[in-house]
Amino acid sequence: MGFQDKLISWYQVNKRDLPWRRTNDAYTIWLSEVILQQTRVEQGMPYFYRFLEAYPTVNDFAAASEQEVLRLWQGLGYYSRGRNMHFTARQVAGSPGANFPQKHEDLLKLKGVGAYTAAAVASFSANEAVPVVDGNVYRVLARVFGIHTPINSTAGKKIFAELASQLLDRHRPGLYNQAIMEFGALQCKPVSPNCGVCPLRDECYAFRNAEVKMLPVKIRKAKPRARFFFYLVCCKGDQVLVRQRGPGDIWQHLYDFPLVEQAADTGSLPAGSTLDTIKNRFGNEAKLTLLSYKKHLLTHQIIHAHFFALENYMVNFKEEAELKWVSKDELEHLPLPKIISGFKDDFLNN
Repeated sequence: MGFQDKLISWYQVNKRDLPWRRTNDAYTIWLSEVILQQTRVEQGMPYFYRFLEAYPTVNDFAAASEQEVLRLWQGLGYYSRGRNMHFTARQVAGSPGANFPQKHEDLLKLKGVGAYTAAAVASFSANEAVPVVDGNVYRVLARVFGIHTPINSTAGKKIFAELASQLLDRHRPGLYNQAIMEFGALQCKPVSPNCGVCPLRDECYAFRNAEVKMLPVKIRKAKPRARFFFYLVCCKGDQVLVRQRGPGDIWQHLYDFPLVEQAADTGSLPAGSTLDTIKNRFGNEAKLTLLSYKKHLLTHQIIHAHFFALENYMVNFKEEAELKWVSKDELEHLPLPKIISGFKDDFLNN
């Protein structure tokens, strides 16, 4: 039995029953693939159902506002994916026929749809013979074939793409792609793979050479940048002051509180220059009371957020045009970064 047959036989016995595997609808498959990128199935499943219920067709998705989409996306992170999805839905809805494309070449023309997503949608919806290469596939191929070139290098991406194309079962591409991805997710796991009962162990380079823990090789990314946020929580009766974040930084178009960012760590108290900035913006009588500290990890950044109650403040709305008062009920319906949502649940909903 060859490599492809072993994987498919394993898959037919061990595969998970996932809702997007019960359809060949390109839109539904696209939803699942984008939502599950860099997200565990267990975490992404509720979001998949939530989006499919809210937007059962691509036209429904296109008709939604960005704020509605980001609110549904809240908690998944990588918010650019949600914005790109919304743009793609409108792109498809505005095309002739308004049908979500199935062909690989057409999918690649959509915003935010890269090589992986296009291959997955094309092979799963239309059985097109294009190889899917995700993190699970990288790991299986690196271990089985003993590839030491880093998977996130230009040379590595080329090597793995060529090998994946050579190995693709061209009679059953959709089934084969599902099989190798699932095999990497459940059998050939990053940590503690189940080598004892692996159908590929006899031909696996990593198993034979005791290199399972060493493969795949990945170039280490730069150390995340630390940022220090001092949030100013202003309340007026049932209202709270919020701002919508602009472009060019994290959490674009989401809502948080007025913020002063500091370049260096000074613990839970802002530096003198930061206090001066706060006084200049909100008045010399402004009083700060520390409410909470939260640490939030992003892919390339570590956010150290201190939340202060701000009292005796004055707000110049001409200079701070992005600020607005909202009721606590309205705040529930705004798209918020996870760190703000967590603070809201702890302090503003009591």
